[in-house]
Amino acid sequence: MTREYLKKATLTSESDASETHEIVKNILSDIEAGGDAKAMEYAAKFDRYEGNVLLTPEEIEAAIAKVPEKVKRDIEFAHDNVKRFAETQKSTVHDVELEIVPGMIAGQKAIPVDAAGCYVPGGRYSHIASAIMTVTTAKVAGCRHITACSPPRPGVGVAPAIIYAAHICGADKIMAMGGVQGVAAMTFGLFGLPEANILVGPGNQFVAEAKRILFGRVGIDMIAGPTDSLILADNTADAHIVATDLVSQAEHGYNSPVWLVTDDRALAEKVMELVPGLINDLPEVNRDNATAAWRDYAEVILCSDREEMAATSDEYAPEHLTVQAQDLDWWLQRLTCYGSLFLGEETTVSYGDKATGTNHVLPTSGAASYTGGLSIHKFMKIVTWQRATRDGAKQVAISTARISRLEGMEGHARAADVRLAKYFPDEQFDLTANE
Repeated sequence: MTREYLKKATLTSESDASETHEIVKNILSDIEAGGDAKAMEYAAKFDRYEGNVLLTPEEIEAAIAKVPEKVKRDIEFAHDNVKRFAETQKSTVHDVELEIVPGMIAGQKAIPVDAAGCYVPGGRYSHIASAIMTVTTAKVAGCRHITACSPPRPGVGVAPAIIYAAHICGADKIMAMGGVQGVAAMTFGLFGLPEANILVGPGNQFVAEAKRILFGRVGIDMIAGPTDSLILADNTADAHIVATDLVSQAEHGYNSPVWLVTDDRALAEKVMELVPGLINDLPEVNRDNATAAWRDYAEVILCSDREEMAATSDEYAPEHLTVQAQDLDWWLQRLTCYGSLFLGEETTVSYGDKATGTNHVLPTSGAASYTGGLSIHKFMKIVTWQRATRDGAKQVAISTARISRLEGMEGHARAADVRLAKYFPDEQFDLTANE
């Protein structure tokens, strides 16, 4: 490759994993041993909140009354889009059965998990869209019980718009608790909740580490790092729009990488010229994040042609991938590693983050090289079954006995032997592994 870095990241997006791990492990152990009381103790310490953990219907209605009607309509619009997309995904999952050989039938069933825990960030930003993305998808999947968990703000509680979104999307319980303690409460079934079978939703490094530690005991959507975004742009791209899109994603956090990959030097240089001014024009809280992310983690990469651009993108396997270039169909067919793809100037990652219908809970830190994002399938267990007639199982039993003995698993072989002896007492079978 002949790619040239016009801007190179000076830091990686990895936190001090060992320190975070020890902190989170100790909190989880404390809460598992101490139950509701210990979880409340951590909530008072970290959330600085001592109100109801599980919101009452009256509290939910009071919060909903605070949400402006215009905002309600926007939330309903996004919910409808996410719901319809999830329903379309679900239509692709079918129960099937196949007669493997005459008399031997095998099948597949899709069964939703029983209880889902949906974490909705609510610290610096109130992630209304995360409530929509996680709760709606779990509901469409058919989960029997859905808990939405979001950190309350001191003296305020959970943001009313998050409560409204979780409520209309189908949450059975809304929990005012954040961080590791919220994740622990859902996992351990505290406060009368059912123990979660799966935990989903974005969060900070402590939430992500809690999910990592608990994985195996419960299912998770994915182990997430800081959000990241990459833009592929050629000489037809609008430099101002490219720069704006990069800044829009850099505001997520101080360690959120954004990358521009292009084969046009003039475009790259113009974007680099524009970004600082666009960042300075943001409100202070957004500006601080974007400044650090652009300074320390952003990269601008110049490639020789579009094939090298595509190969670079696949190597980075970004969470969000935008193409602002000619021949969008070529890019759609060529690109293979991304969480969600945004083709053309007419769409943007912000649309997918909030209201398009595709899910915004996506693989980060290169995980898009092997997995996709949150979907209906994460909440579904694809299980198999089989049944057979005695004649249908005959050859299967013979092959099973031979393969088992070749592997050295005599017990497995005898489970086949005993059936052949019972069902076909007058027949002789060669059940040895030898030629």
